[in-house]
Amino acid sequence: MQEKFVINGGNKLMGEIEVMGSKNTAFPVLVASMLTKEPCIIGNIPLVEDVFKMIGILEKMGATVKWLSINKIKITCENIDPKKLSNEIVSNFRGSVLLWGALLARFDNFKTATPGGCIIGARPLDTHFDAFLQMGVNVKQSGKFYQFAKEQNSGLPRRSAPRNDEVILDEFSVTATENVLLFAASQNKKTTLKIADQDYQVQEVAKVLKKMGAKIKFSGPHIFEVIGKEKLKGFNYNIVSDPIEAGTFILMALAIKGEVLIKNVDAEHLTLFFKKLKNIGANLEFPGERSVKVLYSPKIVIDKIQSMPHPGISTDLLPLFGVLATQTKGGTLIHDPLYEGRLKYLEELNKMGADIIFCDPHRAIINGPTHLQGIEVPSLDLRAGAALIIAGLVAQGTTVINNAYQVDRGYEKIEERLQKIGADIKRVK
Repeated sequence: MQEKFVINGGNKLMGEIEVMGSKNTAFPVLVASMLTKEPCIIGNIPLVEDVFKMIGILEKMGATVKWLSINKIKITCENIDPKKLSNEIVSNFRGSVLLWGALLARFDNFKTATPGGCIIGARPLDTHFDAFLQMGVNVKQSGKFYQFAKEQNSGLPRRSAPRNDEVILDEFSVTATENVLLFAASQNKKTTLKIADQDYQVQEVAKVLKKMGAKIKFSGPHIFEVIGKEKLKGFNYNIVSDPIEAGTFILMALAIKGEVLIKNVDAEHLTLFFKKLKNIGANLEFPGERSVKVLYSPKIVIDKIQSMPHPGISTDLLPLFGVLATQTKGGTLIHDPLYEGRLKYLEELNKMGADIIFCDPHRAIINGPTHLQGIEVPSLDLRAGAALIIAGLVAQGTTVINNAYQVDRGYEKIEERLQKIGADIKRVK
């Protein structure tokens, strides 16, 4: 039976809450361990379902994993076998797309299922395939599976004559950028990657690859230069604090009009986020280098929030802004140009009493403030689930959020952490 969250709203939140490690950074860092046969030490691992899936995939392929403490592991990928890849997990886990670059670094060919994931909208893989083709890799689809083969070993004629020293992405794609960096880091040559995304997790995996012996530098706007090395070494790395979780807690405190100290915040990855909060009238203090205190902010007005590639507002934070907008004065335009399914959670907010008009699949106008009423709602995806938890904490009465698993994919023991700052939330079966 699926677990659910039961929330009795209306409590004021007070106290301290700490941000955990970034799950989106954990994925490529864990995968980077496949580029070497030496042991790798990874700390500050968030204990969330999606990270456990990635570790499980690596173990099934032959990696040895030893937990050194509650959130630190030693992982050794000396004997990896892509034939043991768990396609059942891959088909339900979008993060598995990051395996491709590292597997190509170790093997001439392999087969994998189509990665699954959230229902926030179409996330085509063409950018990945096009990038790999430019790097000399053929990709052939057969049903729900993909066969990857380096062209010199595939027995197939070359379909183009790409410049193997230059890769130009079709769009700003975080995971395609990471896949190219992972593959290029293992090549004994220089690769120039253009139209690269430079989000926080990309910056972090670049740091790890440099620790392993690759040379990586920014050489212009959205350009990486990579000088790879065939034999990379192990690394010791602590995962950066999750900027999405930090943003979640800050927006939650603002929506509920609480006074909460959020600790372990990496502000460098939230530059525009904090600028926007200042613009809309949020009352914040910064008592320490890595701490943010949210104070009562009665005059917040949000005209427009739009997600953009880094260093813009992350699409993962847009649903949290949506809940905040239901509690602020006037109309707020929410715009997510990337995912046509990202705004589905707003339909649930309307059922709770919000006043939201949908302009098209990417834009909606939220009129506030409105009084939300607790009801039973589904957790449509990871960030929608987090947004509906905030809505439940704001609402009067009892809110039941089904499919707690979606939230568990990205937030570690969320109900226990919220209980400590005064939330009336519990997990039930």
